[in-house]
This record gives sequence, structure tokens and C-alpha cells, in this order.
Amino acid sequence: MANQLRVMLEIGPKGKKVVAVAPDWPGLERGAKTREVAIERLQAYFPRYAQVTKLAGMDEEFAAITTLDLVEQYPGTGSTDFWGISFAFSSIDRQDLSSGELERELTLMQACWAFFDDVRLRVSAQMQKGPRGGGRDRDQIIGHTIRVEQEWAEKVGVPTSQGMMLSDEGLQAHRDAYCNAIRAFHSEGKMARTWPLRYLIRHTAFHTLDHAWEMEDKDLTIAAR
Repeated sequence: MANQLRVMLEIGPKGKKVVAVAPDWPGLERGAKTREVAIERLQAYFPRYAQVTKLAGMDEEFAAITTLDLVEQYPGTGSTDFWGISFAFSSIDRQDLSSGELERELTLMQACWAFFDDVRLRVSAQMQKGPRGGGRDRDQIIGHTIRVEQEWAEKVGVPTSQGMMLSDEGLQAHRDAYCNAIRAFHSEGKMARTWPLRYLIRHTAFHTLDHAWEMEDKDLTIAAR
């Protein structure tokens, strides 16, 4: 139903962490120690994720959601328990995507990138210190996010030099190549090595958003005013 948000729960093998994943909204994932708290955290992030849906032109669709529908629970990995982040494939991740569904997911991933770019341009260079992120400052967070994405892009045959990623033009070229490669793999029915394309998209979107939100949460700009 249009007003329902499908939710999956990824359960760590030792039951230490559970991740609530919204499979139809790439990037919207939150982890916690229990199923109930993971779902609560997911809902608490709706206002923040709404900014992404607005960039994607899907804000009305997202705002219409009134209920949650728990559609799947599946086993995670040791990394799920350790990080509280999704590291396993659900049955939904393995389902075939139509071309229209793929474009919708790519649009949301691109909106996550746009949101990340907006955040990195407006937050302070120094970040509030604390346990999250190991005390990294803004440029270190940006560098980490981009380097990890480079590794994932290689799964669909996109080798991008580190130097190319240092300019806005080079970063945009990388992102365009990444999306086009995903489209090409989809048209050939290929996976991103061992990763389903749907998982590659949502994991890329989540990693981008999680670090954008980290920068917002640790921004010292407001405190300095």
C-alpha cells in the first residue's frame, strides 16, 4: 500500500545488534540493540531522511507514509553485531528490479550524494570530539566516505583515481560512471561481484547519509555563534 513503509530487520548472529532497513528508500537504515529500538530509531530519522526525498522529488510520496509493515527478518553477519550496520543481503535485495525501479533507487542514491555535498560545504572543518567516528574531523570523514565508495564502485568496473575525486568535476564524473555502470550490469543481469545491485545501491546510500548525518551532529558552527 502507498501509505505503508516496508521494513526489514537484520539480526546479528549473537543478537547483540538489530538493523531496521527500509528497502524502498535507499539510505534509510538504523541499528540498535533490540528490534523495538531499531524500529524506533528508524522512525526518528524520518524528518532527516525527508530532506533526501525532497531532493529526489519524492517528498509527497514519503510524507504520505502512515504505517510500517514488517516484511522480513533475516540473519546478519558478525559485522552486523559489531557495527550495528547492515552487512547482509535480504531476500528483497536479491529480487529482480525493473528498469523503472532501478531508476527510482538511483535517483534516491543521487539525492543522498547531493545532501552529503550540501552538508560538507556548510559544517565546520573541526568536528566535536567523541566516540562516533574515532574523532575524525570533516575532511577526514569526507575522505573516508569517498574512498570506501571508490572500492564499491570497482565491483561494477569503475576504477576512479584518487586524484580525480579531489575536484567537484571529477567527483561528479565518478558518480555518473558509477550509475551508468550499475545500469549496464542491470541490463545484463549481472551482480556487483557477490553483491546484488539493490544492496550495492542501498549500502552506498546508507554510508553516504550516515556520514552526512555524523557531520551534522558534530558540527561546531552553531556552537561557535
